Amino acid sequence: MKFQLLGSLRVMDGDEVVSINATKVKILLATLLIRANQIVPFDQIVTELWGEDPPRRASAAVFVYVSQLRKFLRQSGGSAGPVITRAPGYLIQTGPDDLDLNLFLRLIEQARKNRRENLHHEVAELAHKGLGLWREPVLADLRESPSVTRFAAWLEELRIEFIEMLVDSYLALGRERESVGYLYALLQEYPLHENFYRQLMIALHNGGRAGEALQVYRSARETLLNEIGLEPGRALQNLQQDILRADDLRRPRLTVTRGR
Repeated sequence: MKFQLLGSLRVMDGDEVVSINATKVKILLATLLIRANQIVPFDQIVTELWGEDPPRRASAAVFVYVSQLRKFLRQSGGSAGPVITRAPGYLIQTGPDDLDLNLFLRLIEQARKNRRENLHHEVAELAHKGLGLWREPVLADLRESPSVTRFAAWLEELRIEFIEMLVDSYLALGRERESVGYLYALLQEYPLHENFYRQLMIALHNGGRAGEALQVYRSARETLLNEIGLEPGRALQNLQQDILRADDLRRPRLTVTRGR
């Protein structure tokens, strides 16, 4: 049995997706999977299910949900279920290949190592594979749980890091044309993310489109001022000046290193 967290919560029994219909049981499973192979205290489970105002019979309800989850996982995966009672709460036992999250984390760690060694082809390949694991926003229907909300925010930051590594690798490899359309689409999703503006300006300039690169800076400045009342950061301002001075923007300092 395998579990997928990079999108809606999925339980895989071979090639078949098996569904949990009860929202509270899904939140319980997500809470345990986020801390797989670690004990989740009983009180934390109550908070994840009901927040700071649990019902009077919350403890009894947790026992029912745990029982339902165990029954579901035993039916899908054989007689021995992975949910274990261990004071002061519960844990779910998973192997290293049972979670899509674990594969994603291994890929991003290897990509970081390859980036330090300037292995741009390898970084791009790993990023494509890692980003391909994402199906949709992480656990979007379970965000009433505090742990799920924090977990989703953490994973979104990792996803953005992987995207940045992919684009930096494209720029280092001279693949500006592929980068431009991708970055324009990303800015529709992340209009306040300055590093995507920086990468787009570099891609346009390196592709012989300096005027458009400067227009991107003006658009970034307008968006940031209108939305949050701030000027672009120093990295973006310096890049604008580099373009105006027609500096060589293919230097690794600007095309590979993330401009924070």
